[in-house]
Amino acid sequence: MSGTAGTAICLLRCDLRAHDNQVLHWAQQNADFVIPLYCFDPRHYVGTHCYSWPKTGPHRLRFLLESVKDLRETLKKKGSTLVVRKGKPEDVVCDLITQLGSVTAVVFHEEATQEELDVEKGLCQVCGQHGVKVRTFWGSTLYHRDDLPFRPIDRLPDVYTHFRKALESGARVRPTLRMPDQLKPLAPGLQEGSIPTMEDFGQKDPVTDPRTAFPCSGGETQALMRLQYYFWDTNLVASYKETRNGLVGMDYSTKFAPWLALGCISPRYIYEQVQKYERERTANQSTYWVLFELLWRDYFRFVALKYGRKIFSLRGLQSKEIPWKKDLQLFSCWKEGKTGVPFVDANMRELSATGFMSNRGRQNVASFLTKDLGLDWRMGAEWFEYLLVDYDVCSNYGNWLYSAGIGNDPRENRKFNMIKQGLDYDGNGDYVRLWVPELQGIKGADIHTPWALSSAALSQAGVTLGETYPQPVVTAPEWSRHIPQRPGGSPHPRGSKRGPAQHKDRGIDFYFSRKKDAC
Repeated sequence: MSGTAGTAICLLRCDLRAHDNQVLHWAQQNADFVIPLYCFDPRHYVGTHCYSWPKTGPHRLRFLLESVKDLRETLKKKGSTLVVRKGKPEDVVCDLITQLGSVTAVVFHEEATQEELDVEKGLCQVCGQHGVKVRTFWGSTLYHRDDLPFRPIDRLPDVYTHFRKALESGARVRPTLRMPDQLKPLAPGLQEGSIPTMEDFGQKDPVTDPRTAFPCSGGETQALMRLQYYFWDTNLVASYKETRNGLVGMDYSTKFAPWLALGCISPRYIYEQVQKYERERTANQSTYWVLFELLWRDYFRFVALKYGRKIFSLRGLQSKEIPWKKDLQLFSCWKEGKTGVPFVDANMRELSATGFMSNRGRQNVASFLTKDLGLDWRMGAEWFEYLLVDYDVCSNYGNWLYSAGIGNDPRENRKFNMIKQGLDYDGNGDYVRLWVPELQGIKGADIHTPWALSSAALSQAGVTLGETYPQPVVTAPEWSRHIPQRPGGSPHPRGSKRGPAQHKDRGIDFYFSRKKDAC
């Protein structure tokens, strides 16, 4: 190896931020030249594993390109830049080691699932062949992997509530890292490389639908602005628990997920901002619930560490034999929002048009695909991988396993009633009307069950089932309990039976008592 100056390559993947980034922090202290590197890995732009849907769709690709561009601009303000290459990370790193001759370390955050672990293995092999040190860190979760009260990882509980209680009572969140204002320069003579365009991947820039609940751009700058808005400018965080099951608009939930998925915002930074907000403004069930949801995200990542490839298995974590169907015609009805069940169709059309869907919607369309249609859950998981702007491999597959009844759900045969859910969370039908305009003529909650209306009512609404809107591809017997609409048209109280919140009061009480002790 020629040259005396030490150069560190910082391979960035799902950690596209300058704040609280241990990879950049370590390199800054241990090298004379630092190369922040992002690789557009061609393996991310092929077909999915089982059904060959496109792996990265237009909404997520645009968000990624925006995030990469934003990080480059941020790093330039700090005296550095983001080096961008197209190619497999292990090949790109090998080329840079050979080209520069001064690389002493390759640094990256570890991931949890097989494809990413294979990349890490390849990087270690390349570095071993060239005598280059590999330095890795864990930085994707709120609680650090090494601080879990479950060691080794196969002792991780299979029920979220047990996991949550153990962490809330016996673990601490590490503080965020103080990052330098200025970063070390790139190695001399290294070109930063151009950021590719949508067209370079054979995709068109998607048109932003004015109905979208997520009209945001990718990148750390936008992520931090969103937190500032949601916490400090509007105090929306103080009512998050009451609004989080909403369906329409930007403000019913934090919308942090797309930025968290690419690491544009650190979960530990969110935690510290929640703590600051609770000290300076208010601490209530809503502020706690932001952390509750971050813990779900942690949990699915640790489940992936525990179970490995099993999270992608047809039989799931429980090795259950279920006769899943692979009916592509039924699947097409589902993915295109043409099932004839308006609440399902509205959510699927929103996903297709915007790359986003509410948490409430995701639970319902997943339950419908697996429990009402009986389709292979991996069809849904891979379709979400293609379309979701906030796709996160661990959360996506963890949630689909949960919905399919072969994951981490302590309740047997949990199934959502599509009609009750529609009435509970879209009582007047405004959300359905927004995304299924052919049903706009149907007033009130009747929009959720057009097949139950009289011919005269349908005619008056300008709806012809089987022509202007499909007949339902399936009807479940339990739906009949909610047809016709309840007298007076008032929906059930929202969110009164949400599964993960079953023990929320004890968790909240404990959290508040712990906070008091800590003050």
